[in-house]
Order: sequence, then structure tokens, then C-alpha cells
Amino acid sequence: MAAFIAKQMVGSQLNAVKGAVGGDGGDDENDKEKEEEAERERQEAIREAEERRKEKHRKMEEEREKMRQEIRDKYNIKKKEEVVEQAPQEEPNPLMRKKKTPEELAAEAEQEDLDDFTNGDPSASNRKLKNSIETQVNEIKTQIEGKCSLQ
Repeated sequence: MAAFIAKQMVGSQLNAVKGAVGGDGGDDENDKEKEEEAERERQEAIREAEERRKEKHRKMEEEREKMRQEIRDKYNIKKKEEVVEQAPQEEPNPLMRKKKTPEELAAEAEQEDLDDFTNGDPSASNRKLKNSIETQVNEIKTQIEGKCSLQ
């Protein structure tokens, strides 16, 4: 199989060199047909190799699971049930999603602030309110100290 793939790769490069040097000019259709056939064969070889690889890994995983089960049985360990939670996917690729405008971001931040004060935990909203009041008091205090001067 490896020899076949290597031959296909090297052979196509040699054919390209032959054509560039001044090979037959009238066999373009024949060459294209040969190239298409070689490409189909290459794709088929790749597909078959991938199927063999997947089958090999499936068998290995079955063997591993069998060994795991034997260990669980030996030590009376219960198998953990994996809870598969499907998160709602908005986009198939999160990197390709639409970017939000600054207005949308500001509206979301404002909505979060409103949610904190109205629907959220009362202690969290109280802490937030307390922090904002403290910062305002400190600002006013520094302004007053700056305007007042002791002589």
C-alpha cells in the first residue's frame, strides 16, 4: 500500500516534469483521463486506509473496555455513568460567529446589571451597591480634601 502511494506521488511529479520539458503535445485528453483515474485510485486508497485505522482503534477500545470491566468486577467498582449534556449550539464553529457591535455589548452589560439588582442574589446586589456607594464617597472625600487647605 505504501509503495502504491509513493509511486503515485512520485509518478505524478515525473509526469509534470515530462510535460514541461517537451513531451507529447497531443495526448492532453489521454493524460487528463489518466490523471483523473490516478486521483480516484489515490482517494480510494486513502479512504480504505482510514477505514482500516478506524477499525483498528475500535477493536483496541473494545479490548480496553473489556479489561476495565474485568478490573471493575474484581474490585466491585461501579461503572461511572457519563451524563452527556447537549449544550445548545448556536453556531457550528464558535470562531466563525457574528461579532457583536459595541451597542449590543453595552446593552448586554446593562441587562446584566439590572438582573443583578432585581433578580439576583440580594446579598450580591447589596455588596455591589455598597461598593459603588463607597467609591462615590471616596471620590467626594478626595475632592473636598483637595479644595480645603489647612493653614
